[in-house]
Amino acid sequence: MGRPVIGIIGNSHVLNDQYVVHAGGMMNSQAVAQVAGCMPILVPSDPALVSVGELMDCCDGFLLTGGRPNVHPEEYGEEETEAHGTFDRARDALVLALTRACVETGQPVFGICRGFQEMNVAMGGSLYPEIRDLPGRMNHRMPPDGTLEEKFELRHNVRFTSGGVFHKVMGADVVRTNTLHGQGIKAAGPRIVVDGYAEDGTPEAIYVDGAPGFTLAVQWHPEYEAAKDPVSRPLFEAFGKAAHDWSAGVRPAMLARAV
Repeated sequence: MGRPVIGIIGNSHVLNDQYVVHAGGMMNSQAVAQVAGCMPILVPSDPALVSVGELMDCCDGFLLTGGRPNVHPEEYGEEETEAHGTFDRARDALVLALTRACVETGQPVFGICRGFQEMNVAMGGSLYPEIRDLPGRMNHRMPPDGTLEEKFELRHNVRFTSGGVFHKVMGADVVRTNTLHGQGIKAAGPRIVVDGYAEDGTPEAIYVDGAPGFTLAVQWHPEYEAAKDPVSRPLFEAFGKAAHDWSAGVRPAMLARAV
């Protein structure tokens, strides 16, 4: 039997000012292949091209990647403002439905940055358009200049619930992470458990309460140097194990008992 297949949600980009492409960061594919031990495939994030059912039939799990466009505020009942930035309504339409379907079936889904925000919105939560504008919050955005190493530098701690899901996965209750996001959770969805916070109180690690499978999501970017980073590796290893189990026909128990 071959490797489990992970659908990596792509983002739409305009190449050379005129050619529209679906693209995905190579670091995501490397983390899926080299750490999770799965086969990465890029998913065009447009329900006009692929359906949720088709994707769930051909993939064993999904990686909801980061991306520059934000989830449109209409998806959580708010009006668009300039602070909300740019959008990708096609990705919203596909990924929010896909996330809800995976939560119900137990098919593994792992959210990163925008994917973290998508998971919260899919489960009925809302987002702040700009974390750094909130009293007492730090600037979570990546530095506008500098090398890749400087942009992905570890910049703040995340503290997990003692004895919680992320504590068990990580083997630690405090880890240090990078931070490259502008938005963040305003209200957690009714089934969203915030299991880790940054030093300023910003939610950084979540899962879906009562979900039968892997539904972890983080606000930082663990795909960066995932094979070497002691925080990133266990996340992708746990995701890979869930995908291997799904591929083998093993349907997981409740999340709290599965990790």
